Amino acid sequence: MYTRRREFLETAFLGAAAAVTQSRSSAAQTRNAGIPGPYPGRVIAVEHSECIVSGVYQQQTIGQMVDRGMTDLTGAPTAQEAWRSLFTAGDVVGIKVSPVGGPKLCSDASVLHAIMDGLNQAGVPDTSIIVFNRYREEAMECGMDKWLRPGNRFVAASPRYDDLQLDMGGYDENHFMEMALVKPGDDPNNPHSRRSYVAKVVTTQVNKIINLPVLKHHQSAGVTITLKNMSHGFVNNVNRSHITPTANACGMFIPSVVNLPVIREKVVLHVVDAVRASYHGGPSGKPQFIWEPKTLYFGTDPVALDKTGLKVIDAKRQQMGMASVALSKPDNASHFLNCQVEHIEIAGMLGLGVFADDKIQVKSVRLA
Repeated sequence: MYTRRREFLETAFLGAAAAVTQSRSSAAQTRNAGIPGPYPGRVIAVEHSECIVSGVYQQQTIGQMVDRGMTDLTGAPTAQEAWRSLFTAGDVVGIKVSPVGGPKLCSDASVLHAIMDGLNQAGVPDTSIIVFNRYREEAMECGMDKWLRPGNRFVAASPRYDDLQLDMGGYDENHFMEMALVKPGDDPNNPHSRRSYVAKVVTTQVNKIINLPVLKHHQSAGVTITLKNMSHGFVNNVNRSHITPTANACGMFIPSVVNLPVIREKVVLHVVDAVRASYHGGPSGKPQFIWEPKTLYFGTDPVALDKTGLKVIDAKRQQMGMASVALSKPDNASHFLNCQVEHIEIAGMLGLGVFADDKIQVKSVRLA
């Protein structure tokens, strides 16, 4: 009886979700979509005690960690063969960085360059690698323009953050997620107000994407790891998802965006930077909540990675005498009434990856 009731509730929930959200994309849906990819439920965690020294990432050590993560993820005998199993010489690859935490907690140049080295081994030249972010100013404040190698391009869909978020210059009108959710002051009868359009760099400029998030707490979503780095980094009109501490719709907004076919098919790899991470006060990098797990996580399944990352953050919070993210309440550093970590479970229900603990296989590797 319980199983039937659970199945009924899940079916009813997904039906309701379909009723309030719509997506449009000209990309055909296929069984071999990039998400959850060829390794659903598989997470590789590579730790090295000397990957960061005095706050500085160590390039050679990071490179060793990336090589090991890729070989263990794919089962390939060498790093080159591991990269070649996912990328080919004809690919144009976008790398989505994460600068929103500011210079103290953003993607690091050493991890980015190690990924580029791997792509080079697969035959993808630097001229076919695009580093991108939603806001240009945000990335420049972290110095990411100085990380580019000759031939690389940096692309941003919008010049800077603004509250309106309805600009279309860098976004594709043919790819959007529509949800019955609008910001105060926007016209609810205008489809443009209800839609989040996908950035052109995602839809037209690359055929594969590597997602490079940082392991962080987030006030409204609970955590911002792989799923949120896509949902709020690939589309416009995102602040409607968490406009106030009580009008919070991240639980449904995040999986609805990631479920767009053009995103599902192109994102083929996630490398989660947990060399540094935050357990509270996110998404900005508040120094008092930053710690150093000294770990990189690898996978093709964003749900399994986020479920794993949530547990890491919760373990740190417990160590610091704090409630779990899901049970946390507002304080001076985190103002939202409820942190909606349910976005991870809902993403699993939509087929974006594996959520059940007994079906997630985490392989932990300690190099030193």
